[in-house]
Amino acid sequence: MDANPTYHGQPVTAEIALALLQWQAEMGADEPILDAPLDRFDLPAASETRAAPPIMTAAPSLPGIDAPATAPVAPRPADGPDIAALVAQAQALAEGADTLDALAAAQEGFDGIELKKGARNFAFADGNRDARVLILGEAPGDEEDRQGRPFVGRAGQFLDRMFAAIGLARDAVDAEKSLYITNVLPWRPPGNRDPSPDEMAMMLPFVRRHIALMDPQFIVLMGNTPCQAALGRRGILRLRGTWTQAFDKPALPMTHPAYLLRNPVAKREAWADLLSLAERLDAATV
Repeated sequence: MDANPTYHGQPVTAEIALALLQWQAEMGADEPILDAPLDRFDLPAASETRAAPPIMTAAPSLPGIDAPATAPVAPRPADGPDIAALVAQAQALAEGADTLDALAAAQEGFDGIELKKGARNFAFADGNRDARVLILGEAPGDEEDRQGRPFVGRAGQFLDRMFAAIGLARDAVDAEKSLYITNVLPWRPPGNRDPSPDEMAMMLPFVRRHIALMDPQFIVLMGNTPCQAALGRRGILRLRGTWTQAFDKPALPMTHPAYLLRNPVAKREAWADLLSLAERLDAATV
């Protein structure tokens, strides 16, 4: 293996490697090994990989030597938290919230998700609660973690410019021209990694209740993670631009602003998606 790999003649830095990985994920190459994630720390039992030797209940006796007592074999302890119980706890907390403020308090108080311990702030939502359009993003980045608000970093600023082009803004007082923004995860994952399936499962009850209480007319699924959460599918470049149903609402998958900043040629398709949303809004107003 080349100790100093290059890409188009340039040394592969950490930033380039991350960009290449993100590009592959956006292209739909999100399952490079198996159909399901493989936990390499969870070693299989010996019987799963090779025939186990016969268990001896007693050591063979030899002349003049007493057989040693055999030690009992302790059962293997269960690894990790009980995800099903944590999901049920999240479901009960979410269903018990009758307002968005109560839901925010319930979600912020939920301690079942480990990454919460490493986050600086809880980023629940931003924008006008009476908006017709809800944008569902992935998870806070560094700047969002600092401010406790979704989509306020470089990608968020570009998102604001994108929707301003069709007359929508998160700070608009008029509900007809406003946006409401939230994420699948309200806490930043370490290193901006993708949320794990367990993390999404624990947050989904809060996301469903959030959308039910806010009750938008349309949802924009901004990137792969929201599509995975809402539709059970990834591959945003295949999904984008095609209207579907998510959380019992008309939903439009779109490429994430961070992807558009890395790939400006994709902005034309994003503009087509924005025009499609504007057309739906106009038709619903008539």
